[in-house]
Amino acid sequence: MITSSINNLPAWKILDTHPDKLNDLLEGLSGITDPEMGLTIIQLGLVRDIEITGDHALITMILTTPYCPYGPSMMEMTRIKAESILEIPTQIIYGDMVWEPSMMDQDLSEDWGIF
Repeated sequence: MITSSINNLPAWKILDTHPDKLNDLLEGLSGITDPEMGLTIIQLGLVRDIEITGDHALITMILTTPYCPYGPSMMEMTRIKAESILEIPTQIIYGDMVWEPSMMDQDLSEDWGIF
């Protein structure tokens, strides 16, 4: 399960409401890579929450830097992929958290030479 390999992963609301969707979302969203970092948005911990409210989904996402040149395209790819998996309209909300290495997959953050 994702919570065991991420240091600073919040409890996604979808775990409480639609746990059956989690594996499909993880698999699908793991295909979206940050081109500058060469890691997926899941490995980097950029997806901070996924919530299904009524007939739509809300995904809270952050970027590794506020001015990431690939940010808008990664966020749109995330929205499109999640919408196709969940089969309901999906909106991306840009979170107000600042990304830090502790949000990365634990196996990657311990061995990452940049920090």
